[in-house]
Amino acid sequence: MMMGEVKSLSSSGLPSVLIDALTLAIAEWPQDKAPGRYELRGEDVFMNVMTFATQSPELKKAELHEQYIDIQLLLAGEERILFGPSGSARQCDERHIEDDYQLCSAIEGMQMLDLLPGMYAIFMPGEPHKPGCIVRESEEIKKVVVKVRASLLSA
Repeated sequence: MMMGEVKSLSSSGLPSVLIDALTLAIAEWPQDKAPGRYELRGEDVFMNVMTFATQSPELKKAELHEQYIDIQLLLAGEERILFGPSGSARQCDERHIEDDYQLCSAIEGMQMLDLLPGMYAIFMPGEPHKPGCIVRESEEIKKVVVKVRASLLSA
């Protein structure tokens, strides 16, 4: 897991593939877009714009991905993301290979990150994360999740 603020993106030390993906997404003005999927570079880089109410972590499951890196960028509201290192997911459901996700009920050694607008969190394949959790009380948030094909890091 990596995290930072968009305003410091140029000095973040992130691989250029991730900086480029996040820059492409920001250039599309996701804060003004309706919820939905938007292609940035075909199936290699795309973004999902979403709005929803944060929930208690007990009501949510963690997610895992195998083919894509998740860049979660908060646009409005406050959000808590619970997460763990690769290999820490427990009690996992069946993998959905075509949609690149697996849901898990527990994260061993779980950590916590609170995001404010303009902050991002990056989850590599295999790193369980439970986004959309309440910080203080349930509230509507808007965010964009930029999906980057993991194989682009080695290209």
